[in-house]
Parts: sequence; C-alpha cells; structure tokens
Amino acid sequence: MIAAGLLLVAVGAVDLLRQMVRSRRWIAFAAAAVALVLVSAALDAVIAGLLAVAVASIWTWVVPEDGPARAGLWPVALLALAAAACVVIAPGRARPGLLGAAWATYSPGNAVSIDVVVLVIGCLVFLLESGNAVVRIALRSEMGGRVELNPRPVASGTAPVGVDAAAPVAPAPGLKGGRLIGPLERILVFVLTLTGAYTLLAAVLAAKGIVRFPEISRDRDDGDRAEYFLIGSLVSWVTALAAAFLVWWGVRAG
Repeated sequence: MIAAGLLLVAVGAVDLLRQMVRSRRWIAFAAAAVALVLVSAALDAVIAGLLAVAVASIWTWVVPEDGPARAGLWPVALLALAAAACVVIAPGRARPGLLGAAWATYSPGNAVSIDVVVLVIGCLVFLLESGNAVVRIALRSEMGGRVELNPRPVASGTAPVGVDAAAPVAPAPGLKGGRLIGPLERILVFVLTLTGAYTLLAAVLAAKGIVRFPEISRDRDDGDRAEYFLIGSLVSWVTALAAAFLVWWGVRAG
C-alpha cells in the first residue's frame, strides 16, 4: 500500500512542478526526488520510493504537457495497474518506519495507519494536475483533430480547459475554467465517495450538468461541444472514483 501511495505522490508532484515551474525544472525535479526518497526512508520504504521516482521520470517522457501523447492512454492504464498491484502485493506492513511509529504514537486512535494516510495523500496529489493530464489524453485520443488542446492560456484572461482540463486553442468547444473546476470536481468526487455521501455526490454531478447545459444546448450540428463535455467529465469522474476505490481496497486489504 505504501508503494502505491509513494507512486501516486511522485507522479502527481511531477505534474504539479511542470505546471508551476517554468525554468530550471531539473533543480525542482531533483529536489522533489531527494525529498521523496528521504520521506520513504523515514517510512522504511526506500525501494518503493526509488521505484516511484523512476516511474515519475518515465511519466514525464511519455505524458507531455502539450502535443499528442506518445503512447495514448497506455501510460495511464499501466500506472493504474501498478498502483493496484502494489496494494494487492503489500497491503500492510508490520514495520512502518520512524514516521509510522510517530503517527501511531500521536494520532488519535489506531484506525488509520500511516500507509493509508500516504495513499490518500498520493491520490489527492495525483487528482490535482495529473488528473488534468489524463483528461487531456482522453480528449486528444477520442476527438483527434477536431479539437486542438493546449494546457496553457492562449490569450489574456483565457483559462485552460480540460474538463475540464485543457483549453481549446482555436474554435472550439469553449468550456472555460476547467483547470480549476476539474481538480476541485475530482477531489469532491473522491472525498464524497470515501465518506459514503452518495446522495450529495449525485447532486454535485447533476449540478455540473445543469450549469453547463446552456453552453451545450448552443452546440453546433457536429456536436463537438457536447462530446467534449461528456468525454472530459466522464474521464474525470472515473479517475476520481478509481482513486477512491484504490483507497477503499487498501483499507479493506490492510
């Protein structure tokens, strides 16, 4: 379980750094890698930390910030498989390291282990910017040349969209605000699913459709805007639900 958490933290942190840091990224990447290895050492999971750094390095190459993904949705599928395998192979540990011992000593109760905490943190970090990357890949794969996506603003005051995760460069679906809406939406879906608030979850998803309905109803005959919205939203929701299921599985297995 700890390996899955570190893996998602590494990949999510890389995507956040790519979004936040524009120059001398290698310094930020190196500092983040060292920090992750040190934290993994304190968790008695150095090998898992090193593997997470290696996977994050590969992710930066196969999942570019802009342009077509080199391998389509395969990196996402393999990452999901790797995280699930980590939970299955090593659901819980008898030796959680120094941080684990400190958590067990000072945390209120023993219901939640440090491994579960790291897994939840990893899912949250991944859902922020990496979730946007997953949606962008899906949109490019399914809509092809009909919509050209760009993860950065293309004009003053124009926020990237990518359903809600990337913004259309030119004519295009025109659903704005996705770089903020997407992560917030995924985190809401993730938290509400874990807490069992399914009625509230359904209300949140329905509210998004209601808010977007006026824009979708003005769609052209080709239906690009509606398709863009549906693909992006469904991929975003599935990503959040998959993360929630991974945590649920880890807790049950542990």
